[in-house]
Amino acid sequence: MRINRAVRVGVGAVALALAATVTAACGGGDEGSALDHAKEGKLTVGIKFDQPGLGLRNTDGTYSGFDVEVAKYVADKLGVKPEAITFKETPSAQRETMIENGQVDFIVATYSINDKRKEKVDFAGPYYVAGQDLLVRADNTDITGPDSLAGKKVCSVKGSTPAQNIEKNYPQAQLQTYDTYSLCLEGLRGGAIDAMTTDDVILAGYAAQAPGTYKLVGKTFTTENYGIGVKKDDTEARTKINDAIEAMIADGSWKAALEKSFPGTGFKVPEPPKVDRY
Repeated sequence: MRINRAVRVGVGAVALALAATVTAACGGGDEGSALDHAKEGKLTVGIKFDQPGLGLRNTDGTYSGFDVEVAKYVADKLGVKPEAITFKETPSAQRETMIENGQVDFIVATYSINDKRKEKVDFAGPYYVAGQDLLVRADNTDITGPDSLAGKKVCSVKGSTPAQNIEKNYPQAQLQTYDTYSLCLEGLRGGAIDAMTTDDVILAGYAAQAPGTYKLVGKTFTTENYGIGVKKDDTEARTKINDAIEAMIADGSWKAALEKSFPGTGFKVPEPPKVDRY
């Protein structure tokens, strides 16, 4: 009996230890809602770290770009100062998971609103309506839009929606696909590529790194609604973030943030979007 009891106790202890380990692994984030954390004077915000003009971690450890400016404005409206924001890198494939696990309070990272994503998270916004565009060398006069791509070498990222769109709708173009947009840009700079394509603001960000070298064609041919991702059914947080987006547009900060983020690129600030309070 003593042996059996010892075995039972040992098994029970192991089971408890395993349960604790699994619980810790699954949690992955801080408890409490975005507004709970805002009341404590802190927020963790997901952004991209590698998109110039949108979400970029600079060499000195600071962050810059339009998404960063939107995040700071929203945080301020929630009562949180810029220095109390922790920015966390949120790769595209991990965004829903990081929201669900509470690793971030909200995400501002060229995050297109669509029905599939809305099954897992909620969205405030849109705070920007992007569209697929073309980036060419500054002296290019041949390419004036997607209908002038016949015989031109057009680059995008492998498996991306922009690449698929060119392949399907503009088959006269000579589509080249690389692993990264940086490689496309290198090809464009060297003359191996005639045009690079993805969302207009992403292209503008790359162009802003070398003013006068590239220009946007400025003729978008798709629509992407960028939203701020929040936890599913957190209606209160989504409402307050929507309020902040509308305030940013109304007081001129939205336009100023775009102008600040994409100087010297030919990027034209569009009409602001209308928030969808679904």
